[in-house]
Amino acid sequence: MFGKRGSTIAPAGAGLGRSATTNSEFGAPLLAVPTQPAPQLAPSPDLRSPTAPPPPPIDVKRGEDYFQTKSRIFGALIEAIDLAQLARLDVESAREEIRDIVNEIIAIRNVVMSIAEQEELLEDICNDVLGYGPLEPLLARDDIADIMVNGAERTYIEVQGKVQNTHVRFRDNAQLLNICQRIVSQVGRRVDESSPICDARLPDGSRVNVIVGPLALDGPTLTIRKFKKDKLTLDQLVRFGSISPEGAEILKIIGRVRCNVLISGGTGSGKTTLLNCLTRYIDEDERIITCEDAAELQLQQPHTVRLETRPPNLEGEGQVTMRDLVKNCLRMRPERIIVGEVRGPEAFDLLQAMNTGHDGSMGTLHANSPREALSRLESMITMGGYSLPSKTIREMVCTSVDVIIQASRLRDGSRRITHVTEVMGMEGDVIITQDILLYDILGEDQNKRLIGRHRSTGIGRPRFWERARYFGEENRLAAAIDAMDVDSPSRVA
Repeated sequence: MFGKRGSTIAPAGAGLGRSATTNSEFGAPLLAVPTQPAPQLAPSPDLRSPTAPPPPPIDVKRGEDYFQTKSRIFGALIEAIDLAQLARLDVESAREEIRDIVNEIIAIRNVVMSIAEQEELLEDICNDVLGYGPLEPLLARDDIADIMVNGAERTYIEVQGKVQNTHVRFRDNAQLLNICQRIVSQVGRRVDESSPICDARLPDGSRVNVIVGPLALDGPTLTIRKFKKDKLTLDQLVRFGSISPEGAEILKIIGRVRCNVLISGGTGSGKTTLLNCLTRYIDEDERIITCEDAAELQLQQPHTVRLETRPPNLEGEGQVTMRDLVKNCLRMRPERIIVGEVRGPEAFDLLQAMNTGHDGSMGTLHANSPREALSRLESMITMGGYSLPSKTIREMVCTSVDVIIQASRLRDGSRRITHVTEVMGMEGDVIITQDILLYDILGEDQNKRLIGRHRSTGIGRPRFWERARYFGEENRLAAAIDAMDVDSPSRVA
């Protein structure tokens, strides 16, 4: 089917140039990209169980001889196949065809390797042609939260909150750049010397950031925030110790009764995962519009509209910013607006939406505490060029935001919800808040894992009590508050 069957593969010891086949029209660049889309890849959670089974061993270190052999066989394969016809096949059929051809090449060239080494080589070559090359084994693992590629020679992963080195490597920086371009081109973006920074996503929603030369001095740098295949729920977070059962019940009520919520936290603290969990308790008849730089939210509601920003083109035109999306949301008859990450002037537009009939809107931002989240919100509005008095901005924040949920990644790698905080109002020029739920660190066990507990602050009736009463949830809220016992520990394994 590929034209290879009728071609002549050079005997052992012959060169691997174009003369290795009688069909010269198969000439193609190394690692040419077929139009067949890459297979769906398994995502990974931001918050995971501390008792999860140990991860399987990472790919063993390979010597230079392996990569030289692979390069020779790969060159012969590219000469022997028609990529245009290969692209018309589904992924499994294409893999079988490639495996058949590579086995013939190995037999004809008398390449000496064991059956296990041959299977490993076949899998690597199939990944290079149809997938994301050396990244494929890492993307297939569901226990990995982040993949960090620092040039062709160094690849790190995060497993159970800890960063570790791997033996995964690329042939050279050109192969790594080719894979980066393949990833970003799937969502209509590009990365090269004229546009060296790019945010993109994989087909499963995993977030991707690429930065290449001349900005990245040691080769292309690729960072992937993976998503878990099975979407996490608040009940699972309870089992993992990220939140107490009573705290989870309160969060469910907060999502249900249309409180305006900001989820605050540092990098990798689980903000997006927590936002996904909260959105599960939105009524299915509500119209939700999401705005993101790279679409990664995984909402379950049927009436959801997903919007994504767009970078400028080569001429520097056509850019669509987050603020443009949030502004346009107001004309799309939303009931809730969800901003994946608030990081600039769009904070003002989100606050405007929250207090103009779009109750239940949500967003995430980077901050280390609820108080700092309020300060950052004020700073982002000020940086947007609004010449408003500080008190006016704070009053707008108070009338817009109901609850701030703080997510934190602790020093042992575990992720915990450390604060559930209400915004109460103003006293003079100061925003008043009250904590409903706090997380206390009590110590650590013999394995250096932190031990802590979630506790109530003794608030008997939160500010959103009347809102819960309006939605008929006051009995559930009262039961959850009553059940929160100061002495009931939530142990961190």
